[in-house]
Amino acid sequence: MTEMMKAVRLHEFGGPDVLMYEDAPRPMPARDEVLVRIHATSLNPPDLYLRDGYRALPPEWQPTPSFPLILGTDVSGVVAAMGEDVAQFSVGDEVYAMVRFPDDLMKGSGAYAEYVSVPVSELARKPTGIDHVHASGAPMSVLTAWQFLVALGHDAPNPFQSFPHAPSPLEGKRVLINGAGGGVGHLAVQVAKWKGASVTAVASGKHEALLRDLGANEFIDYTKTSVESVAQDFDLVMDAVGGSNMERFLSVIKSGGALFLVNPLGFSGQAEAGRRDITVSSTQVRSNGAQLAEIGRLPDNDTIRVVIDSLFPLAEAAAAHQRASQGSIQGKVVLKVAW
Repeated sequence: MTEMMKAVRLHEFGGPDVLMYEDAPRPMPARDEVLVRIHATSLNPPDLYLRDGYRALPPEWQPTPSFPLILGTDVSGVVAAMGEDVAQFSVGDEVYAMVRFPDDLMKGSGAYAEYVSVPVSELARKPTGIDHVHASGAPMSVLTAWQFLVALGHDAPNPFQSFPHAPSPLEGKRVLINGAGGGVGHLAVQVAKWKGASVTAVASGKHEALLRDLGANEFIDYTKTSVESVAQDFDLVMDAVGGSNMERFLSVIKSGGALFLVNPLGFSGQAEAGRRDITVSSTQVRSNGAQLAEIGRLPDNDTIRVVIDSLFPLAEAAAAHQRASQGSIQGKVVLKVAW
């Protein structure tokens, strides 16, 4: 008899109201997988894109799903069972992970649920200094910051460009983070600061106190001042927002510097970048348990903090998606599974 669990599933694409809290089969771990009893899971932009059917993508890139599917990639929880080839963990271990990303980008990785099976290579022990709610907010956002700024950690082909992304040494460099109040941005500020950079954070004014507290040396309120009118001579700009007019950042970067784009779709400034001798680069974040294990020591040392914007029960995933769609998020939106 199949064991069941509670999960939030999609039976069709659409707005937040298509998220259905219901019974679903509990997964079984394969030989090289760990079954995790989820305590918390956080929202990330790909969750919203997939729920909507990736309608912003060209038709040939849009998913052809097999419904029902379960969204979500980021989890923190406890090992409930292990496949026969797993020796690194024990039942009861507290763990966290970004699950099967981007491998399951178009079909959902199964994290909006009470249980999820996770490849052992993607799993790490949860930082002991933070709870499951904060740990669940870290994986995709902190791995994005890490793989852009510290170490790529893989040799998979880059879907955005013909060359591999290469992080730049940050010690003594001037770094600007756009979208610094969001999930990726607030962690990128802290990672860059930890690596020895002087960091300028760009966000709306409500985030200034937090970002200065997290280590930002300077702050620009984009609602009052355009970046290009007040900033200059940066070694690196990391844009965690995307959208229109990313080319504007080229004017604030010194010759020989770099522009890192978390969401590069729509960037049209390659020719200008070439004239200015600026490297423009992007990459696709990928699951990596070894990096999460390395990163996990930083919260324990109070080197980085995960900021939580809001917390919802798993059954209120639709309300969580509505909150995430409103914008001006400070940190991460989290679904708490085990109360």
